[in-house]
Amino acid sequence: MEALALLLAATLNAGTVLAIAALGLLLNERAGIVNLGAEGMMLVAAIAGFATGVHTGSDTAAFAAGAAAGALMAGAFGLLVVYLGTNQVATGLALSLFGAGFSAFVGVDYVQGKLGERPQFAVPGLADLPFFGPALFRQHPMVYAAMGLTAAMVWFLYRSRAGLVLRAVGESPESAHALGYPVQRIRLGAVLAGGALCGLAGSYLSVVYTPLWVEGMVAGKGWIALALTTFATWRPARVLLGAYLFGGVTMLQFHLQGQGVDVPSQFLSMLPYLATIVVLVLISRNTGFIKANMPASLGKPFTPSG
Repeated sequence: MEALALLLAATLNAGTVLAIAALGLLLNERAGIVNLGAEGMMLVAAIAGFATGVHTGSDTAAFAAGAAAGALMAGAFGLLVVYLGTNQVATGLALSLFGAGFSAFVGVDYVQGKLGERPQFAVPGLADLPFFGPALFRQHPMVYAAMGLTAAMVWFLYRSRAGLVLRAVGESPESAHALGYPVQRIRLGAVLAGGALCGLAGSYLSVVYTPLWVEGMVAGKGWIALALTTFATWRPARVLLGAYLFGGVTMLQFHLQGQGVDVPSQFLSMLPYLATIVVLVLISRNTGFIKANMPASLGKPFTPSG
């Protein structure tokens, strides 16, 4: 039971990185923008957050720096695809490649860097409960913030006027423009917010989850977060559940190794990515279901006329 509690705790921790990034990408796609640059944004945010944490000793400042770095990169992407009409797929891939190279260059001096002593967190009165205490109530506050963010995203998209407008832009930008809504500004705002969330996920990865800086440390999590939006059919609550599912698969490899299971480590390491491929293949078999839930203008450029 103790090992199971630790596995569940690690699952929540690992899933938080994916959940925050995927929620940011979901916000982009609900506005009709496909951003394949999550991997690069998370890498730049990871080094920005880690470097800030090393120099300031403040996790809050590190998270703010990561979010700012993600938003800055997303802003450049948004200007190119929203206002200049560049291809969203090609621009996103370029952003991801740039982020990988830039973070490696900037992070050379921080490979041996160390953060201050990591604080321990516990929910008073609940952290001492058997099983549930170590499994659920000794997490970093960002884990609970991801859950709150998911609830806030559900409310925003389905209960607020601003969320309704955002979804309308993602479904039919021409109709939203005809009604007087600034489609390009709305899309750019969604891209900036999504980039900030990807940046927050990247900084959480290097400041809390590891905590250290290594070149390429995101290791495909940006791509898994991108796949999660499709897996969740563009719904925030399903994104959170999917993130925990993939987080559990990621942690399972370490749990099995700890239990002495005689399975090659290379096979265990590829489990998260294998699970991503399998899920996407299964979902893709029902194209009608995907089209019914996918924003109609996803990936399509829009230039206002008149």
